[in-house]
Amino acid sequence: MAAIEVRNLTKKFDGFTAVDNLSFDVKRGELFGLLGPNGAGKTTTINMLSTLLTPSSGRARVCGYDVVEEREDVRRNIGIVFQEPALDNKLTGKENLEFHAMMYGMNKEERGRRIREVLELVELSDKADVLVEKYSGGMKRRLEIARGLIHKPKVLFLDEPTLGLDAQTRRRIWEYIKKLNRENGVTIILTTHYMEEADYLCDRVAIIDYGKIIAMDSPKKLKDRLGGDVITFEIEEKADELADELTSVISKLRFVKSVKRHDSKLTLTVRRGEKRIPQLIIMAQKKGIDIKSVTLHKPSLEDVFLHFTGKTIREREASQRERNMYVMRRRFGR
Repeated sequence: MAAIEVRNLTKKFDGFTAVDNLSFDVKRGELFGLLGPNGAGKTTTINMLSTLLTPSSGRARVCGYDVVEEREDVRRNIGIVFQEPALDNKLTGKENLEFHAMMYGMNKEERGRRIREVLELVELSDKADVLVEKYSGGMKRRLEIARGLIHKPKVLFLDEPTLGLDAQTRRRIWEYIKKLNRENGVTIILTTHYMEEADYLCDRVAIIDYGKIIAMDSPKKLKDRLGGDVITFEIEEKADELADELTSVISKLRFVKSVKRHDSKLTLTVRRGEKRIPQLIIMAQKKGIDIKSVTLHKPSLEDVFLHFTGKTIREREASQRERNMYVMRRRFGR
């Protein structure tokens, strides 16, 4: 039996569809990622799976329990680390964990044992009696992960677990997440808009855009779908018409797997990219197009997102903000 089963899950708010007919399974012990821009529906999906929101339609089961009809059973089997901090800064780390453990009905002896275990797991044993207001951002995140694990959940939800952290602290959090999954066998489902985070952590990734899953597989297989090296040409913005003509010509070349144009950039997936760059530059020059810069790299999840949507994740986030503003204006008549 899968740890999580989702079938046609949908959530609407006043006619706005935030999550649109999602279906996927998460295996026991898997580290599964929901990857997409801000506003794509990732947090709404997590909130439905953790029983904080009721689906508009569709069904989902977590640890075998229905998220609508068996809410309490679901809650006993899950832990959750929210996107926004939810610690009491006026309590110590230990007191925060103590309060949470009491909410789950754990007796004093069991609470003491589990608090020691989870503090050791996230390397905060020496900070147990320090007020949380004196913790760094990374320490607070680790304490929240410890709190989510206090009752030994079978499934742990992490909503943007490294949001707002510096690169070094983010890497440390990644290692804790890997360790939890590998050594404790906890099924983890996380949301992120960091491509490198999903690539490093996840066994499988579902890429979400506008509330829909547009691709789902292991990061390696998703990147392999592009079938070659990625070359990006930055061209003059004035050369729009010529660039369209060049795009049409390039797309017909045998060694070109795909070509996408966005703004002043032309992104190609090709075989043996390093050997093709001179040929492609000559073709552009013959069309009267000056190449401002050229980059060559192996495919990334950013390239996968661009391949399926025609935009980068940052460009999509800007589109999402515009869409959300439009919905808000319609809703409130402004």
